[in-house]
Amino acid sequence: MSKILVVGSLNLDYVIEVENMPKAGETIFGKSLKKIPGGKGANQAYAIGKLGGDVAMIGAVGDDDAGQILLNNLKSVNVDTSGIEIVNDNVTGQAYIYVDDNGQNCITVISGANAVVDRDMIDRNMELIDDAEYVVMQLEVPIDTVKYVKDIAISKGKKVIIDPAPAIKNPDTNLWRGCYIIKPNELELATLTGKKLNNIEEYKKAAIELQKTGADFVISTLGRDGAIAYDGENIKKLDCKKTTVVDTTAAGDTFTAGLVIGLNEGKSIEEAINFGQSAAAITVSRKGAQTSIPSRDEIQ
Repeated sequence: MSKILVVGSLNLDYVIEVENMPKAGETIFGKSLKKIPGGKGANQAYAIGKLGGDVAMIGAVGDDDAGQILLNNLKSVNVDTSGIEIVNDNVTGQAYIYVDDNGQNCITVISGANAVVDRDMIDRNMELIDDAEYVVMQLEVPIDTVKYVKDIAISKGKKVIIDPAPAIKNPDTNLWRGCYIIKPNELELATLTGKKLNNIEEYKKAAIELQKTGADFVISTLGRDGAIAYDGENIKKLDCKKTTVVDTTAAGDTFTAGLVIGLNEGKSIEEAINFGQSAAAITVSRKGAQTSIPSRDEIQ
């Protein structure tokens, strides 16, 4: 099995449980506060490692306790952390996550050291790109860095998967050109295409539109409505695995990890999507980010 590289963010999540989401100008009492390893890049690397993949990560943390917590957690599932640099005079990325009684969340991210993941850092860790078959990225590090890695990886014959979160309004569509997969959720798909999407047919039309910007595949997760996949010719709707939703944090990241693991093991796109959905179904039934991600044995 080939190596997978994740380039992206590392955050320590401060998870605040609330009965209902606070409204503007409202003060509420939280039920609890937990510190949980997170960040979309780290979540995906951790999930790939926990699912048995051979994975490395490029990213940055601050010279603080939070950074050590994140590094140690990744190492616990055999993620190669040699490409994660410790940045002096900066804090580790942080995310403040409200989770309500319905399992829905809203998130505020402080970039911290994630903002200094730049071209020089990529150049210092170029051997990790050379060693990988798949390169997975998100948008919680500078967009210029994502473009730089994408272009280098494609020139080296690597398959690039971008999880476009957080989504950008009116993005440079050249960012998607040459990617193997773009994987937005339903809200990100709406933002990237600048459309209000209300039903499956509208999601399908938006996926077709997004794929025309140059990616081989668009795979969009639709929460309880499953997922759609478009390859430029055929569009497929795949139902999700039914489960009790406790907390949706890291569900998309777990799906992406399951997807790339499946593809790396030679599964078809449809089989890899189903594997990713199985992994995500377990994740949403638990609380937290990396603490909710299942093992391979649990999925099987």
